[in-house]
Amino acid sequence: MEKKEIMTMNIEQKGEEMEGARRATGISSPDASHKYRDIPIVFDTEVTEKATRRRFTAEYKRRIIREADACKEQKRIGALLRREGLYYSSLDTWRRQAEQGTLDALSSKRRGPRAQRPDKSTRLIKEQEKEILKLKAGLKKAELIIEAQKKITEIFQIEKQEES
Repeated sequence: MEKKEIMTMNIEQKGEEMEGARRATGISSPDASHKYRDIPIVFDTEVTEKATRRRFTAEYKRRIIREADACKEQKRIGALLRREGLYYSSLDTWRRQAEQGTLDALSSKRRGPRAQRPDKSTRLIKEQEKEILKLKAGLKKAELIIEAQKKITEIFQIEKQEES
């Protein structure tokens, strides 16, 4: 496998070439690229892992609400939200839920439909269906063996009759 060389440009060193607007490659013009024409440019195309949904504990939500209430006087709510990486709408929702007085409202809930436990009779039916299929397969094998035995017996009887 051939190794590709990754080109990186230090803008401070190449400042004299960088007149005008820079291109996405960091090379300002076709005249400046003559030094780098033979070096392949490889961009980092790695895709990051899919983002996961953040889950906040009830204690964390209560702490943020307390801090936001303390910041009201100092007009520092924006700094708090930026520090924690939250939106004001989340804080507002958490306050409303806290006013309702339900702890369930402050704890994170699993999304989607609730998992239903299968009924015992359904499980029993599935087990019996599997057993029936297994028995049918065994029966089919036994019928094939019996059929083969009949044919073999028939062949030997024909041979015995010819010999006699």
